[in-house]
Order: sequence, then C-alpha cells, then structure tokens
Amino acid sequence: MSDARVDIDPHHAARDLVSLVLTVIELLRQLMERQAIRRIDEGGLSEDQEDALGTALMLLDRTMTDLCEQYGLSRSDLGLDLGPLGPLLADDTW
Repeated sequence: MSDARVDIDPHHAARDLVSLVLTVIELLRQLMERQAIRRIDEGGLSEDQEDALGTALMLLDRTMTDLCEQYGLSRSDLGLDLGPLGPLLADDTW
C-alpha cells in the first residue's frame, strides 16, 4: 500500500470555490436579465418599471464585475463544463 497524499493548495481551493459561487450568481443574473427583456418585449411593464429594472440590472452587472476583480477573476473564468451539454455559461448569446 502506498502512502499517496493529495496536496491541496488552500488558496487555489478558495479561488475555485469563489469561482463556483460567482458562476451560479452570474447564471442567475443572466436568467433575470432575459426574463426582464421578455417582460419588456411583452409590454407588461410601465416606463418607470422598465427604468427601475434596467438600473437594477446595470448595478448587478457592475457588482459582478467588481466581485470578479476583487478575487482576481474575469467573467471568462466563470462557468462549468457540462460535458456533452456544453458550457453552463455561454458568452451571453442565449
């Protein structure tokens, strides 16, 4: 029996965890954005609601950028490879 050990760099593990959390948040942000666009296209929102929604989405996008920068990540670092299904986050082309 060999005494094989797995060396785990705590900094790398923490960065991977942050990347995973930010990936989930980015997925939710993209879904919310698409839902907002659908609601606007359907005409179900007033002009004030559209403005408020647009402002909220811009702030959320800016916050995502700030969080990525804070942890030394870029948006292209986010995502999961789902094998035959492809990447979890496409380059914003849904």
